[in-house]
Amino acid sequence: MQEIIAELEERRKRARLGGGQKRIDSQHAKGKLTARERIDVFLDQDSFEEWDMFVEHRCTEFEMQETQTPGDGVVTGHGTVNGRLVFVFSQDFTVFGGSLSESHANKICKIMDQAMKVGAPVIGLNDSGGARIQEGVDSLAGYAEVFQRNVLASGVVPQISMIMGPCAGGAVYSPSMTDFIFMVEDTSYMFVTGPDVVKTVTHETVTAEELGGAITHTTKSGVADRAFVNDMEALLYLRRFIDFLPANNTEQPPHRPTPDAHDRIEMSLDTLIPDNANKPYDMKELITKVVDEGDFFELQPNYAGNILIGFARMEGSTVGVVANQPMVLAGCLDINASKKAARFVRYCDAFNIPIITLVDVPGFLPGTSQEHNGIIKHGAKLLFAYAEATVPKVTVITRKAYGGAYDVMSSKHLRGDVNFAWPSAEIAVMGPKGAVEIIFRGDIGDADKIAKRTEEYRTRFANPFIAGARGFIDDVIMPHATRKRLCKSLRMLKTKNLQNPWKKHDNIPL
Repeated sequence: MQEIIAELEERRKRARLGGGQKRIDSQHAKGKLTARERIDVFLDQDSFEEWDMFVEHRCTEFEMQETQTPGDGVVTGHGTVNGRLVFVFSQDFTVFGGSLSESHANKICKIMDQAMKVGAPVIGLNDSGGARIQEGVDSLAGYAEVFQRNVLASGVVPQISMIMGPCAGGAVYSPSMTDFIFMVEDTSYMFVTGPDVVKTVTHETVTAEELGGAITHTTKSGVADRAFVNDMEALLYLRRFIDFLPANNTEQPPHRPTPDAHDRIEMSLDTLIPDNANKPYDMKELITKVVDEGDFFELQPNYAGNILIGFARMEGSTVGVVANQPMVLAGCLDINASKKAARFVRYCDAFNIPIITLVDVPGFLPGTSQEHNGIIKHGAKLLFAYAEATVPKVTVITRKAYGGAYDVMSSKHLRGDVNFAWPSAEIAVMGPKGAVEIIFRGDIGDADKIAKRTEEYRTRFANPFIAGARGFIDDVIMPHATRKRLCKSLRMLKTKNLQNPWKKHDNIPL
């Protein structure tokens, strides 16, 4: 018995050491934590229950049987974050560069299967060089097994990928199918093919950072949702982020008591909208002033800045916020903004999170670039997402709501539950000047006539009252009372029950 216990301890020691002290030191020298250190930071103290510590690969090609490491390059198990159950896998770059083998994949699949059974989030701490080449097709099969589970888990339990090192080839496709992707600056990369292959095939010279670094994916591609300075910051933010999400699609969003009064009046909002209709203002100020304690967890803050998305709380319960940002492109919807918001709306709908939409949109962005790159289909994604969503939807039009963009931004016509407008709201087919130049095109040469017609149009149509008269707006509210009215509406909607017609699945315009 003593011999078995001694061997057990020896195997545990080997597993905890991963690829050895030299490689651990190398990991630290790059500013990176080890796989186990990351789990220790992320999970509540002493909550981690490790599975499959003794699993080893079964490859015998290229003398691989001579290099066996318990755990095979990934640490898996379950624990808690702020007392709530999560499943986690953390790839160990010190063991075969975190590369994925058949055994490595099986470990990940096991915790994903269990997460589905018990209804808990799956968190991947990714640090992998990709497929383990020595295993050939077995490694590829392992990836596909993980992919299949990503798809089945989608919309059932939250899936979050934290990219904390290189992530190349097949390794990027599992994160791409998860709900959220976070990265670490300077140490994490995502690309299908690395810089060397790119140079060989296309003759482009590009660094790993330029090709697929955190800044690239949070500003240019939109692949990642946030980037953090280092491993420690990333993991602590991840703990905070998890608190906004329900454990699965059968639960309501988590509730956190707040001292912030539901009927708090914010008088400064009465002067948020500039007198000049063409002058921008920061929509983020409105968001932080109406949500609980000003706590807004923004997603993709540096990508498609003309629309804002993120999580907040109202009366302690999680809400998703979608808002046009007049500071960027005057708040126009373009391809990237439509895709960004559509995916977020669908996530909120899948996980029972009410959606607050703040509208100041002059329309869709015009131009050949937008049209040739498919704004019609991409804009339809956002339209589709709002139309199919059955969660509570509360909308506030602050200023402009023109044309088709008015329809798209959670209008009453897309089953919006409660739709408010500020007195400054302009709900119309288009802006006064453009409308007049079409209606009275014969007067275009007469500047005085056009100016007079424009003012007449503005007085008659550029207001919320026509929409109100049709019942498209439930009420015109004072800006300072926005939080109070939102909270009351969301409270009323807590028992909302709406079902879409049965279907195998929809056919969103991808």
